[in-house]
Amino acid sequence: MANLPPKSNAALSPSVDENRYRLMIESITDYAIFMLDRDGHVASWNHGAARIKGYQPEEIVGKHVSTFYTQADRDAGLPQTNLMQAAAEGRVESEGWRVRKDGSRFRAHVVVDRILDDDGELVGFAKISRDVTEQRNAAMELDRAREALFQAQKTEAIGKLTGGVAHDFNNLLMVIQSCLDMMDLKLPQDSQLRKLVQNGQSAVQRGAALTQRMLAFARKQELRVARVDIVSLVANMTELLRRSLGPLVNITTLFPVALNAVKTDANQLELALMNLAVNARDAMPEGGELTIAARNVTIDTSHSTRLEPGDYVCLSVTDEGDGMDEETLLKATEPFFTTKGVGKGTGLGLSMVHGLAEQSGGRLVIKSSKGFGTRVEMWLPSVKSEAAAPVVGTPKLSLVNPVHVPRPLHIVVVDDDPLVLNITGAVLQDQGHRVIELASAEEALRVLENQDRVDLLITDHAMPGMTGAQLVEEVNIRWPALPIVLATGYAEIPTDLSDGATRLAKPYDRADLAEAITKAMDDRSVQA
Repeated sequence: MANLPPKSNAALSPSVDENRYRLMIESITDYAIFMLDRDGHVASWNHGAARIKGYQPEEIVGKHVSTFYTQADRDAGLPQTNLMQAAAEGRVESEGWRVRKDGSRFRAHVVVDRILDDDGELVGFAKISRDVTEQRNAAMELDRAREALFQAQKTEAIGKLTGGVAHDFNNLLMVIQSCLDMMDLKLPQDSQLRKLVQNGQSAVQRGAALTQRMLAFARKQELRVARVDIVSLVANMTELLRRSLGPLVNITTLFPVALNAVKTDANQLELALMNLAVNARDAMPEGGELTIAARNVTIDTSHSTRLEPGDYVCLSVTDEGDGMDEETLLKATEPFFTTKGVGKGTGLGLSMVHGLAEQSGGRLVIKSSKGFGTRVEMWLPSVKSEAAAPVVGTPKLSLVNPVHVPRPLHIVVVDDDPLVLNITGAVLQDQGHRVIELASAEEALRVLENQDRVDLLITDHAMPGMTGAQLVEEVNIRWPALPIVLATGYAEIPTDLSDGATRLAKPYDRADLAEAITKAMDDRSVQA
């Protein structure tokens, strides 16, 4: 009998094909691939299923597919629903939580296909599952990063808008305030108009406080950064807090024996704590416990945080109030956002605290959930000793007796806002000074070159072209003995550009102006 040629692959027996197909399915480890009978019981089990779900074949074959579902999904009838949908439509694809043998949960992407016999009768299902927990976590982390970026960009945009509005509003307030002050000086003591003027002055003060909070959020307020002892600061304001919060709120303080000092503005920190305490009181209308606590924390490169590595103090205010849901929490630090009724809040309290923390080199963290209270944390850079934290922004000590301001002074005033320029000139003239009013720094330099005697320069900072800080730098080089007052509502002027100038925060009244003039003259006298 002649030798026959070997059979081709196409001619392999069905048993060999089936065996190879079975081996291929069983060898796959990235996917759980198994069959179910028509009632949903496991009929086969591959290595991927054993790896992902934790069951060996002898432990799971014959068990119902609902074994892999969470109790909540079983109670909702989800396993039967999926099988019925696959039987009716031929295929169902879904994603959800599944349970391993050890009880741990994983996120599964699942495809169920129906299996029909040659007569079109349902005989079972083919099920493919994949563990997508890592991909889901990565996607969620990316979404959180995008949301954080969006929030940061939104906050930055709101901050720029708020800072610009506050600056312009401060100029208007200063004009109104100066006009009212001058009217107040001219009116007789028994004038009926005096009451109206005083009401206007009170409104200006409220407006100034409002813009100060706006500038705080925008991180453009003038901070007098110094070494602040939190324990002493809280102790000194505890009685004020008790009177402000009322008898229904019990205040508890928790501080370690050795708490580091922080670098920030003490007055602004007091205001921030008062704002947080009042918010806590409003969240507890029936009363409750308010806890002010602090702890030393060291941040290193292993911490996942926006803070720079270094030493910090975490100062927290915790209440037992209603708490905030996620949507409210996201908007909590936005200026003018408030959950209080009309007339009961400006929505700038947390904005101000946020701005102070950021401007001090720290961060504000709010932890809250509906029905479980709120914890607000201010993370502030700390100092361990006075030598490590020199006081910044405090007046220089005079080595000689202060020089009294001579009258009249010859003063050059520079401001690009004509309303501010005119009213400042009017106030100075009313105080007995001779005034030259100029609208730009460039004009000021030309006048200073041609004037035989100028006793003092008062300039605004935010001006087009050459800024006030740049004017100060130029004057310090060319006329180093000339006293300068730099008026601004902004805090980001570099110290080296405003060196030698007395800073005057807007809005200022005639008393603030006179005090700044005196200080500027005294400082130049000491330097001379």
